[in-house]
Amino acid sequence: MADLAVAPRPVPIAATATDLFADPIEAHPPWSRPESFLRASFDPDAYVVELRSYVPLESLAAKLRAHLAALRAELVGLINRDYADFVGLSARLKGVAAAAARMRAPLADLRDKVAAFRAAKAAAFAALRAGLEQRAAASASAARELLELLLDASHVVSKVEKLIKELPTAPSDSSNVGVGSADKGYFSNDTNVVAGTDVRETQSILLERIASEMNWLKFYISHAQNLPFIENMEKRVQGATKLLDGSLERCFVVGLEHRNAKVIYNCLSSYAAIDNTSSAEELFRATVVSPLIQKIVPQNYAKAVSGVSSDDLEDDYQQIMQCTEKDCKFILEISSSGNLLK
Repeated sequence: MADLAVAPRPVPIAATATDLFADPIEAHPPWSRPESFLRASFDPDAYVVELRSYVPLESLAAKLRAHLAALRAELVGLINRDYADFVGLSARLKGVAAAAARMRAPLADLRDKVAAFRAAKAAAFAALRAGLEQRAAASASAARELLELLLDASHVVSKVEKLIKELPTAPSDSSNVGVGSADKGYFSNDTNVVAGTDVRETQSILLERIASEMNWLKFYISHAQNLPFIENMEKRVQGATKLLDGSLERCFVVGLEHRNAKVIYNCLSSYAAIDNTSSAEELFRATVVSPLIQKIVPQNYAKAVSGVSSDDLEDDYQQIMQCTEKDCKFILEISSSGNLLK
């Protein structure tokens, strides 16, 4: 360090040299550019190979030694300029080691906390990504299921409308009309009706099938509410429901009037399928029970009730019990023995 301190300082050039035409002479020849040494891609071998073709090696070596001497002189100048500060640096750094030791523990603790936080966030991001992927897969599956449900609903509505159009018309009289060759035109292959079946029974079988389809339709609609596709089919569904209720009511009343066990059972099954057993109860009350009560108990019976003896009331009670046994019990037997009627 002492040698560097006493090194001779470079003598500054008093004036810039000029050539014969009074133009300044460059400090370095055109082939020597010191700034090229500072480039990150500088390759000394390539530099020498490139210049040796038109610059003698002696000139190149002399130029490089001169540049090295200039760099050393500049380094010595920089050291001499800040030499006092450089020497006092060690004195000022006496407490740095202790300060660094005191900061090492908090910094290590902070590093551990940052690493733990980073690991927790990475786990959270991984869980979130997995959840989003699962949600996307579930959404695609739900959309596919919803589309299939809407297609099934549309298919069921079309099928119900077709079956309602194929309902045969029951005869107006009380006789049972068989299905002959002239009546086969009422049915298509889709109705699966055996030739020779009573027209009322055939109608009840079709109504039971339509009611089963309507039950599926209600299921589809309940799982796809407030969708434009379902709302557009609402009028068709209401029309099919109205036609089914009317046809089922007429068929059930005719079955009760003729005591046709198969027709009654099919109609009861239809009412159960569409969850409308209250209508069947009301029709039975109006068709069977009400006429029997009116026959036994006249409408003006309330006016003469004060003059009626207990024997008369007993007779009325017995008649009601007999009518119940004779004219009402049959529907319980039909509903309980339905498997035998199939």
